[in-house]
Amino acid sequence: MAMYHNLEKKRQIGFDIKCGNHRGVILMKEYITKRVHELYWKEDINCARTALVCLSELFKIAIEPQTIWSAAGLHGAGGYRAQCGLVEGTLMFIGIYLHTIGKTEDEIVSACYNFASAFDREFGSLRCFELRPTGFSENDPPHMCENLTCKGIEFAYQYILKVTKKYPQ
Repeated sequence: MAMYHNLEKKRQIGFDIKCGNHRGVILMKEYITKRVHELYWKEDINCARTALVCLSELFKIAIEPQTIWSAAGLHGAGGYRAQCGLVEGTLMFIGIYLHTIGKTEDEIVSACYNFASAFDREFGSLRCFELRPTGFSENDPPHMCENLTCKGIEFAYQYILKVTKKYPQ
């Protein structure tokens, strides 16, 4: 069971993740959809933190509270509409996870570069401004990127499985 420490309410929330076969892929997608919705609407955290939390739970890696806090301003570079928080949160997680499984700094840097390239090919950009469904406006509803977040985290999960050669056969 993976844990995410809720910094505001001083409690931990845990979820079991079962992945591996075709049914596992469906469970993983359902899990991501449910968890993203909870993190956005109940915890009100941004896309970078949501990516960090979901990936840490999927890979059963603890994330320190200060790491979660370090991603507080990483939603499009603090709302500047620059690099997408899904990319930023995933890159942070790749560094943490690959380090824990013994990868070298060069291997981690290469995996981050390749993820950014793959994300750009898959979604058409790395920039929050270009990825948001309607760009930005003062009247945007909250958590407008929820669907994109689910797809981005699914993509990141599959990428990390492949790069670590843990992809289910």
